[in-house]
Amino acid sequence: MTTSMPGRPRLQPGEPGVESRQQLVDAAASLFAERGYAATSTRRIAERAGMRQASMYYYFSGKEEILLELLQASIDPTLDRAAEYLAEPDARRALFALARADVETLLAEPHNIGTMYLSPEIAGEAFAPFRAARDELIRIYGELATRISPDADAQFLGTCCIQLVDVVVRFRQEGAVPKDLPDRIAAACLRLVEDAS
Repeated sequence: MTTSMPGRPRLQPGEPGVESRQQLVDAAASLFAERGYAATSTRRIAERAGMRQASMYYYFSGKEEILLELLQASIDPTLDRAAEYLAEPDARRALFALARADVETLLAEPHNIGTMYLSPEIAGEAFAPFRAARDELIRIYGELATRISPDADAQFLGTCCIQLVDVVVRFRQEGAVPKDLPDRIAAACLRLVEDAS
């Protein structure tokens, strides 16, 4: 006979090998994508994850914390390699690699969480770390861009590059992602920057 741990009652058994915390993250991500952030309650997240609402708070303080984790996961892998891109002596190669990796990160995220980037809730204080991470990524794009086109506006080009990368979110929404999309978007970023010189 199996018993539940105190403070973590389950409504139904979880999938083998998947931790409760990850089940909550996955449940929230799918609900945010389906219904939007505002229309997703913590009760619904907990139900989708197969646990009681009170049990969710063992892992997260609320849905803001879950969304922040999801948003950070969509940007941290690219930022974690920032030093590598900035150390590359060939700025064109570095910019292409950065944009390509950025697109691949957004493609690898199973729930297309990039759809939340323009959500009004992201302007809240809880999401300041994500906004700071996006600003840092824009700065890195801009720095590489001005190595290619020294007289260009780094902030402008960095912002344009990151917006080109975010086009992948729309392709995913439409369910028609070309296999060569990372290369095509990276090449578009490079052309944009080269044309600014």
